[in-house]
Amino acid sequence: DERMTEFEIYSYEAYHCHVKNDRRIIEEADISLWNNARMIEYINSIKLDRPNLCAVVSEEDIPEKMGIVKSGHPSLAGLMVFSTCPQVYFPQLCITAVVIPGIVKGDADVDGVRFLNSRKITGAIPEMLDEAERFVVQNTKTAIVVDENGQRCDRTEYPMRAIREAILNALIHRDYSPYSESSPIRLEIYSDRIEVVSKGDIYGAVPVSALGHMEIGKRKAFLVDILEAVHKTENRNSGILTMRTECRKRNLPEPIFYCVHGEFKVIFKNSQPADNIVFDRTMAEKTILDFCELPRSREELAAFTGLNQSYVMTTWIRPLVRDGRLLRTEPQSPKSPFQRFVKA
Repeated sequence: DERMTEFEIYSYEAYHCHVKNDRRIIEEADISLWNNARMIEYINSIKLDRPNLCAVVSEEDIPEKMGIVKSGHPSLAGLMVFSTCPQVYFPQLCITAVVIPGIVKGDADVDGVRFLNSRKITGAIPEMLDEAERFVVQNTKTAIVVDENGQRCDRTEYPMRAIREAILNALIHRDYSPYSESSPIRLEIYSDRIEVVSKGDIYGAVPVSALGHMEIGKRKAFLVDILEAVHKTENRNSGILTMRTECRKRNLPEPIFYCVHGEFKVIFKNSQPADNIVFDRTMAEKTILDFCELPRSREELAAFTGLNQSYVMTTWIRPLVRDGRLLRTEPQSPKSPFQRFVKA
């Protein structure tokens, strides 16, 4: 019932035609900004893990044989791992990180400041991963706790292993096609949650509910292989399970995953939902209405609030529709699976 976007059509065709954007050669780039130490680490790893290849290929030829470079020009995956600054060629293949003083983008503090901190994180994937993790630690709370052995230690507001996995997944599995070169990964820290948003649907016809429960093909298998060789990922499909496990250990809600309009989003809440539903109703309604400046589905509203979908619809959405402050996009079919709610 909805027209597919140009990007959605491309994604469908790319999956069925096995398009490998991470292997495409970037003709305008060269290896003058190469991280030589990382390349040496990669070659040593290949020599250890693939002795049959190295028996017939010289050390100097490994990068070309492995598809990292061709005639002095790097592949996109090679550029994103080994260049000290891939953004010379792709300025938006980066992370934009912001701290928002509220629960809705556009909220401002008492002085009218909309962003408490804002940073564009650049560099190769390993550097962006480390810098994004530092940004989260620096801009969230840290408590001093005493463990069972009487030792004092720092406890971050969010389980950082889970946050790191989410950022790494975004860097690896985002869409790297020409359609998405102008779309950075977004790392957004709100007062009640962290969101990691990247361009690209789940690879293949796989529902969000299957994440962590079944083997899913990799859009960037070549890129994953390189990062595994330089010890930045395990390539064992354990990222989603790790995020869930780490949140459970901290008695926090499991992360919320959802895909909409060609974007994949992971949301981490910093408290249980029960803690979040005791707030001023007027402020809550304003928050929901601001979120519905664009049409939102039931699933999006549940993910945004971190509450049960039935509870959200009964307690918040239906009263706003009755008052005329929210409109249905399918007024003749209230229960339509394509139903969206938009601010009047």
